[in-house]
Amino acid sequence: MKTEKNKILSLLLYLTGIHSFIVGLGLIFLPLSIFEFLGFHHEVERFFPAQGGVFHLLMAVCYSLAARNLLKYEQMIVFSVIVKSGATIFLLIYFIFIDPVALVLLSCVSDFALGLLIYILYRRLKKTSFFSQDKL
Repeated sequence: MKTEKNKILSLLLYLTGIHSFIVGLGLIFLPLSIFEFLGFHHEVERFFPAQGGVFHLLMAVCYSLAARNLLKYEQMIVFSVIVKSGATIFLLIYFIFIDPVALVLLSCVSDFALGLLIYILYRRLKKTSFFSQDKL
């Protein structure tokens, strides 16, 4: 049963997955000089951006699974909200207490907004009978 609400949630999850995929590739392949240009002025081992990039690529898969089949992967929607909430808290703490880089604050705001939108759309869809359908 396709409704406007689940189409919007699927689209948002796909877009979140695409964003996460692009960020992941950037973290893995961009030269460190780009990170300096973006406001990160501390020397950093190449391992840590690559590790974050792999995490983003894995999350892109999770977001896409949820988007592809909301019924079958309902828990991935919940997981997406948890991940976005955790990222928001981490980035805010990092920005306030460690290094006030503008890109960190922008990432914090975008993760908060995406997590909130996913949560709101999921809750609205949950109020319908959509998730009580057969999961297969």
